[in-house]
Amino acid sequence: MYTVVERELELRLVLSSEHSIPVPARLTYRTDDPYAVHISFHIGSDTPVNWTFARELLVEGVFRPCGRGDVRIWPTKVGGRAVICLALSSPDGDALLEAPSMAVSAWVERTLRIVLPGTESERLGIEEGLAELLAPVQAPSPADDLWLRDPWPSDGSGDGAA
Repeated sequence: MYTVVERELELRLVLSSEHSIPVPARLTYRTDDPYAVHISFHIGSDTPVNWTFARELLVEGVFRPCGRGDVRIWPTKVGGRAVICLALSSPDGDALLEAPSMAVSAWVERTLRIVLPGTESERLGIEEGLAELLAPVQAPSPADDLWLRDPWPSDGSGDGAA
């Protein structure tokens, strides 16, 4: 079983230095995917636009500029309000979004209380999976021996008897 931390909020899509439009979004964090955060943008289409990136990137971006390439995040002030800027790049285009700093910071803090930084790997079940893979193999039963027998012997007899 896993835990989900979600937050609906309104971001602003920056069109120019004077104009932006509201974009409803949902932040999602799942403990079964502990290294990632998910953002769904509801842009009036049948399906939302989804982005997934490292939680660590958002944690750092709340305090200082970070990221390269497809996702860059930094805190700033716009018109006297504290915001977190998200610059997203894809083959389909680029977007600059502003998110309310207090809402994002509070949501990030909730995810950090649920899964402490550095403990994410414990949620993946890697140790249990390795233990299962490396567990001693039980001796085969006679039925297994029949199942594993080659149905086409290579001795050239052609009669199928082993």
